[in-house]
Amino acid sequence: MNTLKTLFLFLITSFTVSAQELYTPRNIKNAYDNGTRSYDGKPGKNYWQNRGKYDIQVSVDEKNKIVTGKETIVYANNSPDTLKSAAIRFVNNIHKPESPRSGYVGADFLSSGLKISSFTVNGQAYQVNSTNWGTVASVALKSPLPSGQSATFVIEWNYPLSKQSGREGQIDNTSLFVAYAYPRISVYDDYNGWDMIPHSDRTEFYNDFNDYKLAVKAPKNYVVWATGDLLNPDEVLEAEYASRLKKSYTSDEVIHIATAAEMKKGGVTKPKDDNIWKFEANNISDVTFSLSSSYLWDAGSIVVDKKTNRRVSVQAAYNEAANDFSHAVEWGKLALDWFSNNWPGVPYPFSKMTAFQGFADMEYPMMVNDSSTPDLEFSQFVLNHEIAHTYFPFYMGTNETRYAFMDEGWATTLEYLIGQQQLGKEKAAENYKKFRVQRWISDPSTEQDQPIISMSTQVSDAGYGNNAYGKPSLAYLALKDLLGDEVFGKALHTYMDRWNGKHPIPWDFFYSFNDATKQNLNWFWNNWFFSSSYIDLAIEKVIVKGNNYTISVKNAGGFAIPFDLKVIYNDGKEQLIHRTPETWKNNRKETFFEIRADAPVRSITLDGGIFMDAKPADNIWLKKL
Repeated sequence: MNTLKTLFLFLITSFTVSAQELYTPRNIKNAYDNGTRSYDGKPGKNYWQNRGKYDIQVSVDEKNKIVTGKETIVYANNSPDTLKSAAIRFVNNIHKPESPRSGYVGADFLSSGLKISSFTVNGQAYQVNSTNWGTVASVALKSPLPSGQSATFVIEWNYPLSKQSGREGQIDNTSLFVAYAYPRISVYDDYNGWDMIPHSDRTEFYNDFNDYKLAVKAPKNYVVWATGDLLNPDEVLEAEYASRLKKSYTSDEVIHIATAAEMKKGGVTKPKDDNIWKFEANNISDVTFSLSSSYLWDAGSIVVDKKTNRRVSVQAAYNEAANDFSHAVEWGKLALDWFSNNWPGVPYPFSKMTAFQGFADMEYPMMVNDSSTPDLEFSQFVLNHEIAHTYFPFYMGTNETRYAFMDEGWATTLEYLIGQQQLGKEKAAENYKKFRVQRWISDPSTEQDQPIISMSTQVSDAGYGNNAYGKPSLAYLALKDLLGDEVFGKALHTYMDRWNGKHPIPWDFFYSFNDATKQNLNWFWNNWFFSSSYIDLAIEKVIVKGNNYTISVKNAGGFAIPFDLKVIYNDGKEQLIHRTPETWKNNRKETFFEIRADAPVRSITLDGGIFMDAKPADNIWLKKL
């Protein structure tokens, strides 16, 4: 009997322990075993990451829409490995006809792609045939790069801007958005080596934190906006416009740096055939720029750190016909102020934010490329979302290509939280359900509904969108409800402080929250990120004995969600009982409520709010008459 009891206890204990462990792929487990990452959620004692110093000179032929550049990259190998090759990534080769894409594109999207005219490493010339390159290619190094050493790459290149603009390309005949414009050294990390995953038009990015100097040669009358600080406004702008720009850096008001009429007239820039606009940004994951001879230019500033009174420049560049972008600077200031002081509650880390009118609704460090719409509420909604990306991935350095939920999920969460302040809780919830949850919970192709932890390159269509946006955002909001704002906020800041400027992966996030809260939240991570659950609660039965009501709530979908139980009495009075996800910690299938009513109950309703139910019809119990 004792032997059977011991065996029973062993099996129960083993099951409980295994149920609490997180599935970890072998390459990720190796990183923890090697000490580059730690099970307490901190960077490990052996953590490292490589970085580069980029000095980029680029020019734009506005007539032929050709970008030509030369760059010097001093690349530091901080890894323990000797590198025998270098992976070179050029995102814009996505326009080559041979490149894989997630859907049909028109002829105007296609181009001949990158042409490298010169490639040297430490002064040694390489014969590089970039004609055969995709979005990433490997170059064997003639002299391997030892651990702790640096190599100097010098690359000269050119490529055509696609006529069909998406994340980058031609906006109109006089306006261009030039992103991913330079060949870069791909990421070499501790859990996967060289990042050789080809870029697609659906997945996003994974970059090192580098220091950048960017010089853009543009024709006269073309204004250039870019990531980083403009170092030479007096050299490229006429005195009046340079003065307005400098004034905007400390102004609470929106200043028109150059109006539409002034841009049409010319004379905003120095009257040379070409002007060289110089920018600088350090410890950042990318730089991009845009230029136009017709867009007007607004700017202002906002204090983002009340302790230091640090101000951030907020700018906008847009066509005079866009009725929404005239609000962009003011909206940008509101967003930076709210994100800095509420959620995530980290002062905006950069010196500038520029909103450029394009077509992508896409984020870049210190810039967004947003489409224009007559719906002002929606335009502000999109701007909020793209600016929120400043923190995830640009502050945190997450791998968007593999784990889109680490940035899109957080940006969706922040977009919802700021929406509560700007629109009110009811309207923000309505928008959130409409744009982020409804598509998932009502999606008929549920076989695409894979666990959130699935690599973003391995899911498609609705599976990708749901895993990147709505589902992880609901997970973060469920966690916020579970922990409460104070504990959640402290844990979030702990995670962000530890991994700012580094490369966190999902397990670092999970373990950091476990450590910061002093709770084993693995049951929650397993439930939300490693399962194929969905949202479907039901009132299974209600047992009435006099004034006592026993309510059985079944969790058919399996997700540990918060919900309200709304009790309505015959006299019209209402009682609201809130349950956090903790309700489902020990029993994922069913929970019970005991209510002692002071009056007869007319109805009982389950209400998940933004946690929309797949079958809401069984969420209500009505007293039989």
